[in-house]
Amino acid sequence: MPTTQPQSDIIVRPLRESEFAEADRIVRLAFATFLNLPSGDPRHPPDNDYVRSRWTADPDAVVAAEHAGKLIGTNFAANWGSFGFFGPLTVEPAYWNSGVAQMLLAPTMEIFRRWGQRHLGLYTFAHSPKHMALYQKFGFWPRDLVAIMSKETPATPPVPPKNSAAYEIARVSEVGSHEADLAEFVAACAGLTNAIFEGLDLEREIRSVDSQKLGDTILVWDESDLTAFAICHTGPGSEAGSAACYVKFAAVRRDGRAAESFNRLLDAVEAYAREKSSPKITAGVNLARREAFQALRARGFRTEMQGVAMETGDAASGYNRAGNYVLDDWR
Repeated sequence: MPTTQPQSDIIVRPLRESEFAEADRIVRLAFATFLNLPSGDPRHPPDNDYVRSRWTADPDAVVAAEHAGKLIGTNFAANWGSFGFFGPLTVEPAYWNSGVAQMLLAPTMEIFRRWGQRHLGLYTFAHSPKHMALYQKFGFWPRDLVAIMSKETPATPPVPPKNSAAYEIARVSEVGSHEADLAEFVAACAGLTNAIFEGLDLEREIRSVDSQKLGDTILVWDESDLTAFAICHTGPGSEAGSAACYVKFAAVRRDGRAAESFNRLLDAVEAYAREKSSPKITAGVNLARREAFQALRARGFRTEMQGVAMETGDAASGYNRAGNYVLDDWR
């Protein structure tokens, strides 16, 4: 059983770059211990990385706990414009039940207040009353189930349906070092997500993936308008590792062709996964977005695990609702 340590001499501070390896060890150990997996947590393959990539994107969004000069826990905040979430929040198992998680959450909430977000969320274990009770202290309430889904990458592209609309596929990596083009793509993505949830903006994720070479952002154009995009991680050092092409976020323009556009976006993701030799594709979807969930199932995605989304505000204040073709993962 984990021991209980006094919290009076625990310091909460920013994570240091020199602590990446230890922070990664704690993330892996904490999940494996909670899930009773002595060989490690299969959701964290050996060559994936949450710590370095998220810290590099914004060092001020990461908080750490220290005891007696030793790192004992971390938490990561994400800024998606008007929406923010945190995770993974992990603590060295020897310090469980000592209030460290709560100590990490207090400055995390200050980060969100500084950013000015109007809606917050997190992903946690649906079977853990202890986790839910902790997060409820900070204003989060359990809402919908979230499915983490995957499928094997198809060896060949699908046959387009007859009379389907013509779409143009592009990738952010194709603009190279042209900041003006990148800024145009980022603005187009922000315009699409703003129509889904006012102020929702994935600029930080798009720029982080591009600058750190963690994967790519796939863009689907319908004539001159952006109709869908997907931010994908793939390869060692990304949040996917070499075991998968991981869709960190995807969204489709809300219009009468959203279902068709979503399928064309998934075609483009599959093509990217084949190009990168990723054996499978993974994505998260909130089950309140039922059309997106059903579309994934129809394409052969199956649920690997599920958790629960906890959110602030009332049930109508976020973007988890039917009709929104959005994929995301708040882990």
